[in-house]
Amino acid sequence: MRLLLYVLSAFSVIALAYWAYLENYKTQEVIGEVRALQRDIGQMHEELAVLRAEWAYLNRPDRLRQLVEMNFDRLGLLPLAPEQFARVDEVAYPGPAPTAGLALTDARDVRADVQGADQ
Repeated sequence: MRLLLYVLSAFSVIALAYWAYLENYKTQEVIGEVRALQRDIGQMHEELAVLRAEWAYLNRPDRLRQLVEMNFDRLGLLPLAPEQFARVDEVAYPGPAPTAGLALTDARDVRADVQGADQ
């Protein structure tokens, strides 16, 4: 009986050691993947910063003004005039929000429109 207990204990220790060995390698692999992802994220942050700097450089007002002057005729642009702008009192503001009861009565069945479009 004692021998059986020793054999089972030894087998359990070996099985647990094998399991711990496998888990260690899985953990090391995942840690490597995390490091690679963090490195990729850092590179993408750097690329995004460069792209933002390029965007800011290309959208400088003086550069855009020069491009407009060079391509004025080709683009068919009109010079800005005060008449093109409206006064604040001429701006139409949205009315009050509809109540919940009105929204349900104004709704229509769009399924009929979809079925008609499919045919």
